[in-house]
This record gives sequence, C-alpha cells and structure tokens, in this order.
Amino acid sequence: MHGRLMAGEEAAWHDFVSEYEGRMYGYLYRLEGNSEDALDLTQEVFYRAWRFISTFRSGERVLPWLYQVARNTQIESHRRKQHQRFSLEEAREEVGFEVTSAARSPVQAAESQQAQDRVQRALMRLPDEYREAVVLRFVEDLPYEEIARIQGVATGTAKSRVFRAKEQLAELLADVADVN
Repeated sequence: MHGRLMAGEEAAWHDFVSEYEGRMYGYLYRLEGNSEDALDLTQEVFYRAWRFISTFRSGERVLPWLYQVARNTQIESHRRKQHQRFSLEEAREEVGFEVTSAARSPVQAAESQQAQDRVQRALMRLPDEYREAVVLRFVEDLPYEEIARIQGVATGTAKSRVFRAKEQLAELLADVADVN
C-alpha cells in the first residue's frame, strides 16, 4: 500500500481515501460539532495527506500519521478563522450521518439520535485538548501511547486528559439528565 501511494498511483490513493474517510469525518465531526465543517476539513486532510505523503515513514502505521495530519489541519483551520464557536443551539440542530437499521423503530432511532446530540453538545463544552483525547480514546479506540504522540504530550498527560474529560462529561451529562 505504502509503496503504491508514494508512487502516486491513483487507484491506491482511491483505496486509501475510501478506507479512511469515514473515520476521519467521524473524528473531525466530534471535534467540530458541525457536519459541514467536518466535511470541509476531511477533504482538506486528504488533500494534505496526498501532498505530504513523503513525510509518512515506511513501516509506520498509517492511522496515527493520518490522525496527526487531521489534528494539524483542524488546529490550523481554527487559527485561520479565529474560529467563533457555534452556539449549542446550532450544534444541536446539526444532524449526523447516523445509519439507522431498519429493525429499529422510529422512536428508538429518535431516542438514540437525541442521546448522540446530547453527548455531542457535552463534548463541545470540553476544552479542546480534553475533547480530542477522549474522542481518540473511546471513539477512535487508540491506545494512550498513540494519543500522547498525536497530541505531543507524555503518556501520563494523555491518560489524565482522558480521565478529566470523562469526569467533566459525566457532570455535563448528569446536568442534562436532571433538566429533562
């Protein structure tokens, strides 16, 4: 795969994009809380990955490298825009691309969409580095060592960010549950 990508083989590139674009979109959506921005950033990530494929070292795992590209793309996009935060109202109105199985009733589908929205709103209230750490750990299922490398911190710091993010999420979600 790596050699074919480095050689700029178009078919290899298409395989690469179709294999990872869903994951990158999901990751960026959870960081952004907005599907339009996540889609734009996903496209930019693959454009940058294509431009900077030479920085990928043979023998390295592709996914951590791609998360690093995604993270840098997202950070730079925020810098460029001096990103004004979306209101929680707007974040709630955004609808994710959840695929609902035919076996689930409309009520179940609506409830699970509501639960997803609630979690997404809570995620958006976390500090950026906590949100990123908890998404990498529990949504993307990465080990702490890789999270630490992506965030450029010690493994202990990555663990403590995930721990604090979980605590804050639990509080935020408890508040939401109390209100309803």
